[in-house]
Amino acid sequence: MGDVLLALSIPVLVFGGGIYAACDSWWRRGHPAPPSPYTHRAARLAEREMLLVAEEIVDSAYAALRPLYEAPPAPSPAGPPPA
Repeated sequence: MGDVLLALSIPVLVFGGGIYAACDSWWRRGHPAPPSPYTHRAARLAEREMLLVAEEIVDSAYAALRPLYEAPPAPSPAGPPPA
């Protein structure tokens, strides 16, 4: 008798899963989920914010290291400038 119940439980579980999936699909059509925060617009805004932060980092690093980027004054080939 146990083998018969086991053999019959498989189709019942499959049928029950199908009924659950159909009811869930029907419910979701009537009650859609709220929009995801990971939309294209949110991604663009996050990218823009990341670029602004990166720009601030580069600007502050350039300001701190500005003396390294400036070329030393070139010596005059004709000697000292006339006074």
